[in-house]
Amino acid sequence: MLLAWIIVGAFYSLASLGAKGHLPNRLGVFLGSIVAISLMMHFAIRIFAPRSSQVLLPIATLLNGIGYVEIARWNPIYAGYQALWFLLSAIGLVVTLMVVRRTQDLDRYRYLTLVLAIGLLLMPLIPHFGENINGARLWVKLGPVSFQPVEIAKILLVFFFASYFASNRELLSTPTLRIGSQQFVPPKVLMPIIFAWGFAMAILGAENDIGFALLLFALFISMLWVTTGLKTYVVLGIGAFAGGAFVVANMFAQVHSRVTIWLDPWTTCAKGGTCQLAWGWFSLSAGGVTGTGLGLGQSGGIPFITSDMIFVAVGEELGFIGIILVLSLFAAFVGEGFRIAQRAHSDYVRLAATGLSALMGFQAFFIMAGVLRILPFTGITLPFMAYGGSSLFANYLIVALLLRISDENATERRGGDVVAIDFEKMKT
Repeated sequence: MLLAWIIVGAFYSLASLGAKGHLPNRLGVFLGSIVAISLMMHFAIRIFAPRSSQVLLPIATLLNGIGYVEIARWNPIYAGYQALWFLLSAIGLVVTLMVVRRTQDLDRYRYLTLVLAIGLLLMPLIPHFGENINGARLWVKLGPVSFQPVEIAKILLVFFFASYFASNRELLSTPTLRIGSQQFVPPKVLMPIIFAWGFAMAILGAENDIGFALLLFALFISMLWVTTGLKTYVVLGIGAFAGGAFVVANMFAQVHSRVTIWLDPWTTCAKGGTCQLAWGWFSLSAGGVTGTGLGLGQSGGIPFITSDMIFVAVGEELGFIGIILVLSLFAAFVGEGFRIAQRAHSDYVRLAATGLSALMGFQAFFIMAGVLRILPFTGITLPFMAYGGSSLFANYLIVALLLRISDENATERRGGDVVAIDFEKMKT
């Protein structure tokens, strides 16, 4: 945590020196706030999950801090909102650790979890309640506050998938239906989960957002493959995605536009269309290997530079080295999440930890791959770094849940060691 504070404080100071020629006016307030909120989370973890992983919170703090520096650099008003959401997210982490004392207990509420997730997905479709922003209907407005219910819904779906897959693992892994010379899993076993996934996809299609639909699809297929180990599901999933992508690209204008921009952003920009990706690539090119330097970039004119395109801002001012830093932090976070999953003592908890880690990894990959034109640009927020309160809040909930699972793993393993020692004494 100390290393994260030093790096973020240095970056914040350098950004102000580069852009304004002097240190930030409220540097002490900024550093004091980060340290205070981080320590609040740290002490809460020491109290409620003392044996949990010591890696996740520092990584989240560093990613959050780097993103905040770029947000403050290009939009100081948004930086104030993001600081408030950082505090609320920290409170959410503490409350989650206090309320969720045993992850296995969540398995009792499988279908309640599904109902809540579907309800959250439906909220933006309610007239005079949901908001349509930039062609996607994902926001709900309550007075002056807007948020994305899908951010919480995706976490609930992870626990539903984990519960269903864990209880039906043998049926899903053992083909018993013979068709000709081949054996397949009976359709009745897959129907409930396919219905739940399909309904979520239909809602997201109605909301005209392909990014979260792709995210949930990847989550669904990866958890199914981890549960069964059958490559058949992966092949069928890729085939279903290819067919669905073709249909969606012809049915929804926004999806068709994103594919067109992905294939040729230069012509689209020259014809008066969006120049977001084209300008982003010029900024990345200007950054080179070592970057232009914090506070010295010129990417402020790129649309949504602090949200959808914050990866570009980091790449320009910190260069290829900065991109490698961000990639390494996300890889370390996901790797630690998978390590926690491997140590779990039940299929349900193991799948839940795997799903939460994969969710974070897929979300980071899809937005970074979109900026680099490896995949069509989806506009998903980069976890911890991009501006967005509901996304930041959901990310810290994931941290809290992984910490709870990690603490349970260590506690159960320590209990097993004590039993083994006592047994040895008895034999003696």
